[in-house]
Amino acid sequence: MKKEITLQQVKDSIRNVPDFPKPGILFKDITTALKDPDIFNYIVDTIAGYYKNSGITKVVGIESRGFIMAGALAARLNAGFVPIRKPGKLPAPTFSKSYTLEYGENILHIHQDALEKDDVVLLHDDLLATGGSARAASELIRLFPIKKLKINFICELGFLNGKSIIDDDIEVFSLVTY
Repeated sequence: MKKEITLQQVKDSIRNVPDFPKPGILFKDITTALKDPDIFNYIVDTIAGYYKNSGITKVVGIESRGFIMAGALAARLNAGFVPIRKPGKLPAPTFSKSYTLEYGENILHIHQDALEKDDVVLLHDDLLATGGSARAASELIRLFPIKKLKINFICELGFLNGKSIIDDDIEVFSLVTY
Protein backbone atom coordinates (compact mmCIF):
# COMPACT_ATOMS: atom_id res chain seq x y z
CA MET A 1 0.00 0.00 0.00
CA LYS A 2 1.29 3.43 -0.99
CA LYS A 3 1.92 5.72 1.98
CA GLU A 4 1.47 9.49 2.06
CA ILE A 5 4.77 11.34 1.67
CA THR A 6 5.58 14.97 2.49
CA LEU A 7 8.30 17.26 1.18
CA GLN A 8 9.84 17.17 4.65
CA GLN A 9 10.12 13.37 4.41
CA VAL A 10 11.85 13.75 1.04
CA LYS A 11 14.25 16.28 2.55
CA ASP A 12 14.92 14.07 5.57
CA SER A 13 15.53 11.02 3.34
CA ILE A 14 18.49 12.64 1.58
CA ARG A 15 21.68 11.57 3.35
CA ASN A 16 24.52 13.92 4.24
CA VAL A 17 27.98 12.51 3.53
CA PRO A 18 30.74 14.67 5.04
CA ASP A 19 34.05 15.20 3.23
CA PHE A 20 32.92 13.66 -0.08
CA PRO A 21 34.29 13.85 -2.73
CA LYS A 22 36.91 15.90 -0.91
CA PRO A 23 37.41 17.38 2.57
CA GLY A 24 35.08 20.26 3.40
CA ILE A 25 32.23 19.19 1.08
CA LEU A 26 28.97 18.01 2.66
CA PHE A 27 27.59 15.78 -0.12
CA LYS A 28 23.81 15.40 -0.50
CA ASP A 29 23.26 11.73 -1.40
CA ILE A 30 19.88 11.19 -3.08
CA THR A 31 20.28 7.39 -3.27
CA THR A 32 18.74 7.08 0.19
CA ALA A 33 15.62 8.86 -1.09
CA LEU A 34 15.45 6.86 -4.31
CA LYS A 35 15.63 3.45 -2.64
CA ASP A 36 12.27 4.06 -0.93
CA PRO A 37 9.61 3.38 -3.59
CA ASP A 38 7.08 5.73 -1.99
CA ILE A 39 9.55 8.61 -1.85
CA PHE A 40 10.87 7.87 -5.35
CA ASN A 41 7.35 7.89 -6.79
CA TYR A 42 6.46 11.03 -4.83
CA ILE A 43 9.45 12.83 -6.34
CA VAL A 44 8.57 11.71 -9.89
CA ASP A 45 4.85 12.45 -9.46
CA THR A 46 5.42 15.89 -7.93
CA ILE A 47 7.96 17.08 -10.49
CA ALA A 48 5.99 15.62 -13.42
CA GLY A 49 2.82 17.22 -12.03
CA TYR A 50 4.54 20.59 -11.92
CA TYR A 51 5.38 20.33 -15.65
CA LYS A 52 2.38 18.34 -16.92
CA ASN A 53 0.87 21.25 -18.88
CA SER A 54 4.17 22.74 -20.09
CA GLY A 55 4.36 20.89 -23.41
CA ILE A 56 7.70 19.27 -22.55
CA THR A 57 8.97 17.30 -25.57
CA LYS A 58 12.46 16.36 -24.29
CA VAL A 59 13.86 15.81 -20.82
CA VAL A 60 17.63 16.28 -20.70
CA GLY A 61 19.50 14.61 -17.84
CA ILE A 62 22.98 15.50 -16.66
CA GLU A 63 25.33 12.56 -15.97
CA SER A 64 25.07 10.72 -13.76
CA ARG A 65 22.51 11.10 -11.00
CA GLY A 66 20.44 13.38 -13.24
CA PHE A 67 19.80 10.39 -15.50
CA ILE A 68 17.80 8.56 -12.86
CA MET A 69 14.99 11.04 -12.48
CA ALA A 70 15.23 12.48 -16.01
CA GLY A 71 14.40 9.09 -17.52
CA ALA A 72 11.45 8.61 -15.19
CA LEU A 73 10.23 12.17 -15.86
CA ALA A 74 10.51 11.69 -19.63
CA ALA A 75 8.38 8.55 -19.39
CA ARG A 76 5.80 10.25 -17.16
CA LEU A 77 5.64 13.35 -19.41
CA ASN A 78 5.54 11.31 -22.63
CA ALA A 79 8.71 13.05 -23.76
CA GLY A 80 12.01 11.90 -25.17
CA PHE A 81 15.14 11.54 -23.03
CA VAL A 82 18.46 13.15 -23.96
CA PRO A 83 21.68 12.55 -22.00
CA ILE A 84 24.31 15.17 -21.32
CA ARG A 85 27.48 13.25 -20.57
CA LYS A 86 31.05 13.65 -19.51
CA PRO A 87 33.91 13.32 -22.04
CA GLY A 88 34.26 10.16 -24.12
CA LYS A 89 30.79 8.74 -23.40
CA LEU A 90 28.76 9.78 -26.46
CA PRO A 91 29.53 7.99 -29.77
CA ALA A 92 28.40 10.57 -32.36
CA PRO A 93 29.55 14.18 -32.92
CA THR A 94 28.96 16.40 -29.89
CA PHE A 95 28.94 19.95 -28.68
CA SER A 96 30.92 20.48 -25.45
CA LYS A 97 31.16 23.01 -22.66
CA SER A 98 33.64 23.18 -19.77
CA TYR A 99 32.59 24.45 -16.36
CA THR A 100 33.76 24.87 -12.78
CA LEU A 101 32.01 23.17 -9.89
CA GLU A 102 32.46 23.54 -6.14
CA TYR A 103 35.25 20.95 -6.07
CA GLY A 104 36.90 21.01 -9.48
CA GLU A 105 36.33 21.36 -13.22
CA ASN A 106 34.60 19.21 -15.82
CA ILE A 107 33.31 19.15 -19.39
CA LEU A 108 29.81 18.24 -20.59
CA HIS A 109 28.81 16.91 -24.02
CA ILE A 110 25.55 16.61 -25.93
CA HIS A 111 24.98 14.97 -29.33
CA GLN A 112 24.77 17.53 -32.11
CA ASP A 113 21.46 16.03 -33.28
CA ALA A 114 19.86 15.73 -29.81
CA LEU A 115 17.31 18.56 -29.97
CA GLU A 116 15.07 20.13 -32.60
CA LYS A 117 13.58 23.57 -33.23
CA ASP A 118 10.13 22.73 -31.86
CA ASP A 119 11.39 21.17 -28.60
CA VAL A 120 10.32 22.39 -25.20
CA VAL A 121 13.13 21.14 -22.98
CA LEU A 122 13.21 20.26 -19.31
CA LEU A 123 16.78 20.05 -18.04
CA HIS A 124 17.00 17.90 -14.90
CA ASP A 125 19.75 17.28 -12.40
CA ASP A 126 19.68 15.97 -8.87
CA LEU A 127 21.26 18.97 -7.14
CA LEU A 128 21.78 22.68 -7.62
CA ALA A 129 24.87 23.83 -5.74
CA THR A 130 27.02 26.56 -7.29
CA GLY A 131 25.18 26.25 -10.63
CA GLY A 132 28.20 25.46 -12.81
CA SER A 133 26.90 22.25 -14.37
CA ALA A 134 23.38 23.66 -14.84
CA ARG A 135 24.73 26.76 -16.55
CA ALA A 136 27.04 24.72 -18.81
CA ALA A 137 24.20 22.33 -19.70
CA SER A 138 21.80 25.19 -20.42
CA GLU A 139 24.43 26.81 -22.66
CA LEU A 140 24.77 23.52 -24.56
CA ILE A 141 21.01 23.26 -24.96
CA ARG A 142 20.79 26.84 -26.19
CA LEU A 143 23.09 25.94 -29.09
CA PHE A 144 19.92 24.41 -30.55
CA PRO A 145 17.01 26.58 -31.80
CA ILE A 146 14.55 25.19 -29.23
CA LYS A 147 11.27 26.85 -28.24
CA LYS A 148 11.75 26.92 -24.46
CA LEU A 149 14.06 25.70 -21.69
CA LYS A 150 13.09 24.96 -18.09
CA ILE A 151 15.38 23.58 -15.38
CA ASN A 152 14.53 21.31 -12.46
CA PHE A 153 16.40 19.88 -9.47
CA ILE A 154 15.43 17.47 -6.72
CA CYS A 155 17.29 19.59 -4.19
CA GLU A 156 18.96 22.97 -4.04
CA LEU A 157 21.62 24.27 -1.69
CA GLY A 158 20.10 27.74 -1.43
CA PHE A 159 22.97 29.18 0.60
CA LEU A 160 25.31 28.70 -2.40
CA ASN A 161 23.02 30.85 -4.60
CA GLY A 162 23.51 28.69 -7.71
CA LYS A 163 20.39 30.15 -9.34
CA SER A 164 22.22 33.47 -9.69
CA ILE A 165 24.38 32.19 -12.57
CA ILE A 166 21.45 30.68 -14.51
CA ASP A 167 19.98 33.04 -17.09
CA ASP A 168 16.99 35.00 -15.74
CA ASP A 169 14.69 33.92 -18.59
CA ILE A 170 14.94 30.24 -17.56
CA GLU A 171 12.34 29.01 -15.08
CA VAL A 172 14.02 27.03 -12.29
CA PHE A 173 12.10 24.70 -9.96
CA SER A 174 13.69 22.81 -7.06
CA LEU A 175 11.62 20.28 -5.15
CA VAL A 176 13.40 20.89 -1.82
CA THR A 177 15.84 23.57 -0.69
CA TYR A 178 18.45 23.37 2.06
